[in-house]
Amino acid sequence: MTCPNQRRAVLCEQSKIELVQRKHEMYKVKSPYQMFIGTICGQLIAEHSESTLTFLNLYFLHTWFLSVIQEDFRAGKISVEKTAKLLEKLNIRCDGNHVKYVFKENDIHRNGKITIEEFRGIYRNFAYREEVVEIFKTYSSNRKMSEQNLIKFLKQEQYVEMSDTIASEIIQKYEPIEEVKRQHQMTIEGFIRYMNSDDCLLFKKDCTHVYHDMTRPLNDYFISSSHNTYLISGQLIGPSDLWGYASALVKGCRCLEIDCWDGSQNEPVVYHGHTLTSKILFKTVIQVINKYAFMASDYPVVLSLENHCSPQQQEIMANNLQSILGDTLLSDILEKFPDELPSPEALKFKILVKNKKIGTIKETIERLGRDKHGQILECEEEEDDEEDDGIEDYPKEHINSLIVKESKEKEVEEKPSIIKHFISYSKKKKIRKVKIALELSDLVIYTKAEKFKGFHHAQLYQKFNENNSIGELLARKLSKQKAREFISHTNNFITRIYPKASRTDSSNYIPQEFWNVGCQMVALNFQTPGLPMDLQNGKFLDNGGCGYLLKPEILRNPKLNFSPNELKEYNPTILSIRLISGFQLPPTNRNDPLVLIEIHGIPDDQTKQQTHVVRKNAFSPRWNETFTFTVHAPEMALVRFVAENQATIGSNEFLGQYTLPLLCMDKGYRTIPLFSKTGDNLDPASLFVYVWYHE
Repeated sequence: MTCPNQRRAVLCEQSKIELVQRKHEMYKVKSPYQMFIGTICGQLIAEHSESTLTFLNLYFLHTWFLSVIQEDFRAGKISVEKTAKLLEKLNIRCDGNHVKYVFKENDIHRNGKITIEEFRGIYRNFAYREEVVEIFKTYSSNRKMSEQNLIKFLKQEQYVEMSDTIASEIIQKYEPIEEVKRQHQMTIEGFIRYMNSDDCLLFKKDCTHVYHDMTRPLNDYFISSSHNTYLISGQLIGPSDLWGYASALVKGCRCLEIDCWDGSQNEPVVYHGHTLTSKILFKTVIQVINKYAFMASDYPVVLSLENHCSPQQQEIMANNLQSILGDTLLSDILEKFPDELPSPEALKFKILVKNKKIGTIKETIERLGRDKHGQILECEEEEDDEEDDGIEDYPKEHINSLIVKESKEKEVEEKPSIIKHFISYSKKKKIRKVKIALELSDLVIYTKAEKFKGFHHAQLYQKFNENNSIGELLARKLSKQKAREFISHTNNFITRIYPKASRTDSSNYIPQEFWNVGCQMVALNFQTPGLPMDLQNGKFLDNGGCGYLLKPEILRNPKLNFSPNELKEYNPTILSIRLISGFQLPPTNRNDPLVLIEIHGIPDDQTKQQTHVVRKNAFSPRWNETFTFTVHAPEMALVRFVAENQATIGSNEFLGQYTLPLLCMDKGYRTIPLFSKTGDNLDPASLFVYVWYHE
């Protein structure tokens, strides 16, 4: 026997069906839009045998869809341009080339115009991705996902930390159909919008803001660092440009390099000395730094000065720094840090000068407020100082040929004298006397540049505020032969690594090998795209992109006696990645995509695996392959996804990449955005994965 409530529910559903039937009768007039409405309503009535509830859900879905697009079809068919705009209106991100391709496939009459029904097919191509629809079907019934089933999906698949309201909030945020939203349910339309949202990106939301402990001493952090920041091309010829500083700071770089030389009219200039690179004024560099210093991050900026100026122009530099930077320039010791390095938190919105310094911090404090104009101090140093980028050790014949080669298209009258000067510079004696203006020297507080003379010497004599710069070749040798001593050194002193002088094309080394031994400032040529900068950008995505990353405990705790070259009994992390599909990959002539998954970390963790090739499909390739990695030092590891197009001859064609720290990966079904070689977002190009690992 049927209870009264059940009878009322059946009568209610029957009345809704009758309403749809009446609407179906209304649309027997013959406009294209009305004909389509009639067709859809007829289909719904014919198909409602599944269940009345399923029928009503379909009705809600189709009426919502038509309500969004109907105005665009009042005049009849639409063009490919209008199609792209209408997809955007429906919150479907799409690439213009793929829209044209799918449009052509659905343009039955090949006249450059499509009907409303043909547009529906295009929309389903872009929105209803098979792999996402399959997930929705698993957790839904009657073509809707209830709040309870959404909670089940979030717990079982997405590993979301649940709250009482999170499922309800997702429905309210992403479900476009008001009738369904009021029922606390989600249609496929809401689900695909949720799965394509920032909430389902691979990169953890918690990592998009500053969450590391920022109260540790500076030497406990990796610091995003640039080499020869003023250069935007090669090292021997080409422009020096203010944009180098602006762009580096916008990317979160916190250590900038400034090569300073005497200029005309008593104005110091910045350029790569003894080369054909152009010159820019030191004061304009400082003005740009002052403008952009804290746009991307509140944490301190270090200006690494390569100072080749006379004492007179050093005083001009000191005056520029003080007058332009004002209170942001750290020119006095912090009261709470008289004999130890302060923290990034304590140095917020401060700019530090890294340069040679005469005397101690205590002597600097005693001179505060005194007139130092004209006071010059002198010290001795070895000519092959690491701070000079090793340029004097570069082979003379090769220097000559490179400058001639790179400048052959320019008629440069002063070229012979420049080459002569360059070569004579490389013949200087091993010991030289350096004159430093006291005004500039006293602006150096916690970042005094000190020549590296070995780990033992540093342990005995180096002061807490003295920083070393080590060339890539020596640093690589030390990291392989004396890794534990290197880590002990970086535990105590800020260490900067810079590229070897033979990298005249501004190429980069792989930074991971120096992060593995705790080097804080691993300086790269930011203007040169490729794997090294992918690793740099990926690593410093973490901690809100603020440019400072707290080093893992294995690099800060001497008791752990860690060496990246010798594995102890660590508990490895098992990382599982199911590479499900790609979507709207950059189209090429062949469109034969594959994906590489690379692990970058300590030597034993370095590995890569790749998918099979999907033939002739850059729009929605499906791989559905699972890869497993054993990672011994997950806190050091970066994961890089690279989409390529298989080439018949030579190297594969790069399509896009994404790099991030392993521990910043969210678990579950996740979308991976892809970026170009130059770091531009290729949205909507993406990969779809399922990730699991234990932390």
